[in-house]
Amino acid sequence: MPYTKIWIHCIWSTKNREPMMNQDLKEKLFAHIAANVQDKKIILDTINGTMDHVHALILLKPDQSLSKVIQLIKGESSYWVNKNKITRFHFEW
Repeated sequence: MPYTKIWIHCIWSTKNREPMMNQDLKEKLFAHIAANVQDKKIILDTINGTMDHVHALILLKPDQSLSKVIQLIKGESSYWVNKNKITRFHFEW
């Protein structure tokens, strides 16, 4: 049986690279993303970032598409921030 490991270093930014993520938001957001990806069977090794972008190391399974995984992470996380009014402004990737 073949053995496959596909590690992907993903980087994405806030909309227009606006410095939207202070330390409090990053902690809440990264904890939420880590919990959310477990529910979706996405293996997230590491997540971190700065005020305007995120780095994530993801182990992509052979039956997962990179675009779908990133869509699930980014779409759900920005929806969560806005739905829970975690910021005083509209948050977008």
